[in-house]
Amino acid sequence: MQTSTGMVWLVALLVLQSGSGLFGASTNASARPEFVNVGGVFSVNTLIGSVAKVAVLAAVEDVNSDPSVLGGTKLKVMIHDTNYSGFLGIVEALQFMESDTVAIIGPQTSVTAHVISHIANELQVPLLSFSATDPTLASLQFPYFIRTAQNDLFQMATIAAMVEFYGWREVTAIYVDDDHGRNGIAALADKLAEHRCKISFKAPMSLDATQDDVTDVLVKVALMESRIIVLHTYSSRGPQVLKVAQSLGMMGNGYVWITTNWLSTILESSSPLSSEDMQMYEGVLSLTPYTPDTELKRKFVSRWSNLTRTFSTNKTLGLSSYGLYAYDTVWILARALDTFFNQGGVISFSNDSRLTGLKGGNLHLDAMSIFNGGKLLRESILQVNATGITGPIQFTPDKNLIHPAFEIINVAGNGYRRIGYWSNYSGLSVVPPEMLYTRPPNRSSASQQLYPVIWPGETTQKPRGWVFPDNGRHLKIGVPYRASYREFVSPAEGQPDMFTGYCIEVFIAALNLLPYAVPYKFIPFGDGHSNPSATELVRLITTGTFDAAVGDIAITTNRTKMADFTQPYIESGLVVVAPVRKQDSNAWAFLKPFTWKLWCVTAFFFLIVGSVVWILEHRLNNDFRGPLRRQIITMLWFSFSTWFFAHRENTVSVLGRLVLIIWLFVVLIINSSYTASLTSILTVQQLSSPIKGIETLVSNNDPIGYQKESFVRSYLIEELGIHESRLVPLIMPEDYAKALRDGPSKGGVAAVIDERAYIELFLSTRCEFSIVGQEFTKNGWGFAFPRDSPLAVDMSTAILKLSENGDLQRIHDKWLMRSACTSQGTKLALDRLHLKSFWGLFVLCGSACFLALIIYFLRMVRQFGRHYSEEPESSTSSSRMSRLRTFLSFIDEKEEVVKSRSKRRQMEEASNRSNDEEGSVNGTKKRHIEYSSNDFNPANQA
Repeated sequence: MQTSTGMVWLVALLVLQSGSGLFGASTNASARPEFVNVGGVFSVNTLIGSVAKVAVLAAVEDVNSDPSVLGGTKLKVMIHDTNYSGFLGIVEALQFMESDTVAIIGPQTSVTAHVISHIANELQVPLLSFSATDPTLASLQFPYFIRTAQNDLFQMATIAAMVEFYGWREVTAIYVDDDHGRNGIAALADKLAEHRCKISFKAPMSLDATQDDVTDVLVKVALMESRIIVLHTYSSRGPQVLKVAQSLGMMGNGYVWITTNWLSTILESSSPLSSEDMQMYEGVLSLTPYTPDTELKRKFVSRWSNLTRTFSTNKTLGLSSYGLYAYDTVWILARALDTFFNQGGVISFSNDSRLTGLKGGNLHLDAMSIFNGGKLLRESILQVNATGITGPIQFTPDKNLIHPAFEIINVAGNGYRRIGYWSNYSGLSVVPPEMLYTRPPNRSSASQQLYPVIWPGETTQKPRGWVFPDNGRHLKIGVPYRASYREFVSPAEGQPDMFTGYCIEVFIAALNLLPYAVPYKFIPFGDGHSNPSATELVRLITTGTFDAAVGDIAITTNRTKMADFTQPYIESGLVVVAPVRKQDSNAWAFLKPFTWKLWCVTAFFFLIVGSVVWILEHRLNNDFRGPLRRQIITMLWFSFSTWFFAHRENTVSVLGRLVLIIWLFVVLIINSSYTASLTSILTVQQLSSPIKGIETLVSNNDPIGYQKESFVRSYLIEELGIHESRLVPLIMPEDYAKALRDGPSKGGVAAVIDERAYIELFLSTRCEFSIVGQEFTKNGWGFAFPRDSPLAVDMSTAILKLSENGDLQRIHDKWLMRSACTSQGTKLALDRLHLKSFWGLFVLCGSACFLALIIYFLRMVRQFGRHYSEEPESSTSSSRMSRLRTFLSFIDEKEEVVKSRSKRRQMEEASNRSNDEEGSVNGTKKRHIEYSSNDFNPANQA
């Protein structure tokens, strides 16, 4: 119901009540009055209203029986039955406004809430609704509307998460065409968009739709592609829709029905249902607001049967989630009133100054009064922080309850079972949400879980979610009507609506692998005289001109923004084609395997290694000694003979052998590479071209050919920065050949850039041209479908099956296999060996030489120091130059000579020491004899 319509009802009501004096004068009350007037507006004869009535009366009784809640003040609740009428809902609300009512519990429906909220805003009377779940009621437009249940925004978020979880992309929405239905489905569309899903078809119904009306709506739904149906209506209308759907065969295999919480309300409030009704709901998924299993809730559930006997005539009435929220609503209001009084709030009413000018007449509009404490009470309600039977009660800044969560149930057999939960904290899970609040939030796809579902048709296999619409309409497939390369796509002779070729046969083969029939018809795009633009063909999919595009369509970034593509069925990157000429061998062909840098470095290392080995062997090996001329010849001969492993000189030093082993390994690798490269040069026909690849074309200013209407032109201009004046459009393969033969000097082109698939066909009969350089883009061809089309996914799977079973290769060979020139043993360009291929070996050898020289030098210094310390003192006083000459002379000497001289010197020194010792002994003996002679001389004794 629109708001403007509600205001019309308001005017009509005032006309009916003219002169009746319903609105009292301004009144004042004490801070803690004896009682507080509270209104209740809902349809007591509906499932929601009947449960809510029992819950509200029970809550009022509990609040009034506990003096600690309101300090002795009692709640006086008057419930008015709206009889499921928006008009009566407005009437009842206005009647409450005249009786000093401080708040209204309700209204029950979102339609009535939209209208009454305008009145509540003017008179500042808070509305606390446990069942008006329209997301737009939480807007700033309605500050005095406070929802004490879960917002439908979160219910729609749950459905969107389920759709993504099961891999669907499109849904059909059936809804009642009022504020509740329209705004709920709008929220669903927003939430689906967040998951890259959408509502493909909306099917509104009027609130008083007949069975024929429902049938007409469902027939339209059955003709749609999507088989995921979201039913958002009321508990009074939902069963009728499902009953008609069952009669139309729409509750069987392939269908998915997801209902909002109206179905769970029926199952909770009217249980047990008849087997006929349960069969009608078989396989349906539904939602219900989640409330934690607490002690408070268990106690209230155990009281429910007694409460229904006390406050209801329906003794078998079940407790639904709406009953729980209605009970907590009374407690929210009671706690807010207590805060209101504690803050000095006074219940008083005053006339609306803007209505004073309307005094008199029969409408008595001036009697409408404003609740002076309405703003304070509203703030007190929004600041409530307590725990109720539904769990923690607290409002967010946007007036929603904290911790929104839903249970997901699946109707199966004679009952229903829970398959999981959804919470705004961590998404889908199989554990209660309160257990997740203690953990970090996790929305990853791996963490999203639900238990298995029994789907309509009593199957556990997840439905695909879509079919081709059974409306007699064929899939309109655009096919490029080419002028060249008709091996890929070409019209059949005498049948303009039929096409043949490689691309067409791949498409038909993939289509035959689908588990369902796809009616289609080919529609040519182009005139056959020039090649059409594949980008324009893809764009026409977005306008609805075509439902798909099949042909030689490259998958590029711009095109993927307009359509969805299948898995590529052929790889086809961009390559460069240029004229080539044969390159004959000459007398200097043996030099071609190596680049000049590699030759120079190799020769340098021959000299380095020869020199190092000579240094290491010179003092030990007679083969490396002799006159200077002989030593130079020996060093050069030894170096270069290692190329053929023909060196005859033996190495005797450990360091020399180590260097030689490493060098021979390097020579082996270089020699083998040289032999292989030379063999290739002399046995394989060589082709050469001045164009080496795309880099050559970018760096010069030669004209470049490309296939007209292909994406190559924009790629060269936008990506490679080539000026468009250099680009020459070509159509036929003959145009390619002529332009390449003429060359830039005769008005032709230096090279042609095109996709590999075309070029391979072009080269199959033209051996004077060849691909030069590497393929410089990586892309492929695919079939294009509208964005989020499920057919694109199924066709991709079918193409992969064709690839796995070999059919894709067989189709390729049938249409595209030709006797290509590359099979004749030709080879483009000379694959010369470069220094960069061997630098690691040279570094290894150079390091070994350097390390060996360092070790050798340290040994020489040590030996020289030992020998030098034994020289006479006159030697130690020589100049530095003299010492250097002595060191060089020492190094040049053969090691055996140095060792023998050192040994001889040691022997001489030992002999001298022995003679000295003998002389000193003889002198001692002589002096001793003289002393003895003196002792026995008689003259001395005298």
